[in-house]
Amino acid sequence: MSYTRLSQEELRSDPARQLREFKRKKRFLVAIDTDGCVTDNMNGKQMLIFHPQFMEFYNLWKIESYYREVAEFYNLFSKHRGCNRFIAIQFILKALASREDVRRVMEEKHVELPDVKVLDRFIDYAKEKNLGLGNPSLEKYLNEEEPTNFAVYKLLGWSEAVNRTFPHISAKIPPFPGVKEALELMAQHADVVIVSQTPYDDLADYWEKYNLTSYIRAIAGQEMGTKAQHIEIVKKAGGYSDDEVLMLGDAHGDLKAVKANNGFFYPIIPGKEEESWRDFPQAFEAFIKGGYADLEKKLLEEFESYLPSTPPWEEPGYDHVESYRKHQHIRKALYEKYNPQGRLLVL
Repeated sequence: MSYTRLSQEELRSDPARQLREFKRKKRFLVAIDTDGCVTDNMNGKQMLIFHPQFMEFYNLWKIESYYREVAEFYNLFSKHRGCNRFIAIQFILKALASREDVRRVMEEKHVELPDVKVLDRFIDYAKEKNLGLGNPSLEKYLNEEEPTNFAVYKLLGWSEAVNRTFPHISAKIPPFPGVKEALELMAQHADVVIVSQTPYDDLADYWEKYNLTSYIRAIAGQEMGTKAQHIEIVKKAGGYSDDEVLMLGDAHGDLKAVKANNGFFYPIIPGKEEESWRDFPQAFEAFIKGGYADLEKKLLEEFESYLPSTPPWEEPGYDHVESYRKHQHIRKALYEKYNPQGRLLVL
């Protein structure tokens, strides 16, 4: 069985079926993330789509510099990089609410944060029901638990707006140099599966647009559960041993996902993505020959140094304006290229 796109009915009824019925064809299993790993769209999707859409929906533009600073930390520049969108919003709202400087500014500008308890209840529900944290599960929660709670409708509206904006921005960003060649190499020895917390249709659209689906066996999006669950299901279905499993990713969550399944990890290091893809063939050769463990230790040391766990506002000598300006050049370049008329605070 090669890659076949799931229908909308399959997505609604049983999206993980393709993983449970996965048939092994090669000796090895390789799982690959997409956003920020295969394509340089992590900064773009967050700075141009996720963050401004949330500020628009919840009227938070008056605290834009604080919101962007916190949102960028959790989504891009920390060990939380690449986490699910609803988990990220949960982190962001709780961090903003806990900061005295932010509370002071919100009081001065008459700004209120949305109630994070709405997110808490949905996330708990999804965990209890063993559902992926995506729009389908949020709709299910809405219909079953809180059908008259407008705050849940608003949260779903934001998430749907984000999805509808993707094709106009992130889909325009091509894969990193070296990705296609690496996929050709992997496909000779391994069953390649895409695992992501991005919605399935967005993933399928991207991989099809850039003619990369001939190298992969399946795509797993947020509707099928977590990345760890994706790998677990396919690993079990295919009968792969621990040392036959490798994941490529750019975030700490990717590392945790494969280690939860006792596999190996190859980091696509944020800021050094092209170099990571260029060096991959040598690492993959070590993996298929059974000598990857020592190399992995060296790669993980470098990877960990790029993703801190302590936010800048908790560091000694913190200055908000200085912190906001640290990534201002990235924001400005993205807006100039993809949304020159968009709203962006420059300090």
